[in-house]
Amino acid sequence: MNSALRDERIARFAASDIYPVISPEFCSGRSVTDVLAGIAAGGAKVVQIRAKNASTLDLLTLVKQCRTITDQHKMLLIVDDRLDVALAAGADGVHLGQDDLPVADAVRLAPDLLIGCSTHNPEEIAKAQADGCGYLNIGPVYPTQTKSVACGAVGLDHMLDWRKAVHCPHSVMGGIKEHHLPELIRNGVRHIAMVTEITQAPDVAEKVRQLRKYFEK
Repeated sequence: MNSALRDERIARFAASDIYPVISPEFCSGRSVTDVLAGIAAGGAKVVQIRAKNASTLDLLTLVKQCRTITDQHKMLLIVDDRLDVALAAGADGVHLGQDDLPVADAVRLAPDLLIGCSTHNPEEIAKAQADGCGYLNIGPVYPTQTKSVACGAVGLDHMLDWRKAVHCPHSVMGGIKEHHLPELIRNGVRHIAMVTEITQAPDVAEKVRQLRKYFEK
């Protein structure tokens, strides 16, 4: 199913670098919108809102507030897990886990949205692509406390090997700190998702600017 809007969103994701993920519990007491404002000021081109414990109404309200900020800064807005909220709030995409709505069904229901998918092994990578994901994420690369994954950390070597079979834009995630960026970028990684390294930084805007500079070297 072809969609010019979906293709545009995929192209914008492909042109991004740092991929901040905001979870309310990892904002050091600040609001999600305050953290997002810092991320936008730092120049990030994409952001994901992950609020797994929020009610549907609270999440929808939050994402609509975030949409105002991302519109002002021409950022892609991705919602974790919830296709219904992404559509209702006018977000650009949804990021799905292995236990969420299947990618193929999400593509059918929302052909204009950028559909992302978390993958943890070659089989999941192959299926996500076959089902038409707009981008996929490989991880967790390193041990992480922000998300529980049964497989544990996949490790740098496995991630680099598996990404050879990826033919769509893809990010990596999981326990990634600033000091990991030079090695990841040196090995060809172009989209790096990060949570606490960004959302718990004292100066979020400056941290994002600092992280983005690694991609310019």
